[in-house]
Amino acid sequence: MAHIIALGCGLVGQFVIERLVERNHQVIVIDLNIPQQLIQLELVDGREGDVFELLKSVPNNSTVVNMLPGRIGDKVRPHLLKNGHNVIDLAFTAEDPHQHQEIAKQHGAVLLWDVGIAPGMSNMLVRKASNSLGHLENVSIKVGGNPAQPDQQWSYMAPFSPSDVIEEYTRPARIKLNGQILEVPALDERHFIEVEGYGQMEAFLTDGLRSVLTTIPATTMKEFTVRWPGHIDKWIQESPHMDEQSMLDAWKFNPEREEFTWLEVIASSGTKTMRWIVEDSGKDGNGSMARTTGLVTAACALLFIEQGPWKGCGLKPGIHPPEALKETAIDSIIEMMVQHGVRFRFN
Repeated sequence: MAHIIALGCGLVGQFVIERLVERNHQVIVIDLNIPQQLIQLELVDGREGDVFELLKSVPNNSTVVNMLPGRIGDKVRPHLLKNGHNVIDLAFTAEDPHQHQEIAKQHGAVLLWDVGIAPGMSNMLVRKASNSLGHLENVSIKVGGNPAQPDQQWSYMAPFSPSDVIEEYTRPARIKLNGQILEVPALDERHFIEVEGYGQMEAFLTDGLRSVLTTIPATTMKEFTVRWPGHIDKWIQESPHMDEQSMLDAWKFNPEREEFTWLEVIASSGTKTMRWIVEDSGKDGNGSMARTTGLVTAACALLFIEQGPWKGCGLKPGIHPPEALKETAIDSIIEMMVQHGVRFRFN
């Protein structure tokens, strides 16, 4: 049995914690509010309150899963690294964790960041394509978690921190074009796509490439978020007149509503193209985005705990993006997702 520190227990965090407990690992959960169903689990030690204060009481050199909202997710990183923790980091922050590289090396700590579905699994699949094809001419990533059917309102529910979704729509998107990294407005290049089994949806640029812009040799790279038609038009028209709380209320996740997560990764070089589709529709009361994101996070945490960052993942002390994982680790993460019912198609 290993002790794991889980920071944050929202929809994704709760799913991750439950997967760790299933493997008989004891989890110290730190958050302002912890759901009663988590506190009741035999292997969960729930501690409610200020994250920074509560971290002072946990042992150094622990394994920590950072699942805090992006707004505070970066602030906690230096504290974790200075105490020698090995960190699996899901906090979607504008700040690049590599700014903490020297702290991590100095204290012998490992931080693996962006361990979700996209970024996260998308990075790993691009790495597999790069390993196979070499320099990539074109990389296209499209991803979305949406209700199975549109409605007359937003046709959307936020399956993770809604404030992070708002930042996704407002933060400039970085892309690579003709070998040059460019910054363009989020929501650019809107176009319709066909999502098999669901019909016509709309894709638009967002800032999801992140580390692969510099770690994967490629000529052109773009990442798109996928929503039902009309969602972004409504955002453009109404968001200037809504406060954040009103937006969060409008996007509240309804676990009773059917929904799905869909990821497409296409990478090409010359006449060769590799394409993956990853799909999930939820299972056992857990939403698809919580499952697809949380399974990547949980699988990485289990590699850290059960094999160690170096042996299991090939990671030395320092800050690492998901595409830095060795290919056997990536394959084991995919295997765990498939075992839990996530569908992978490759052609």
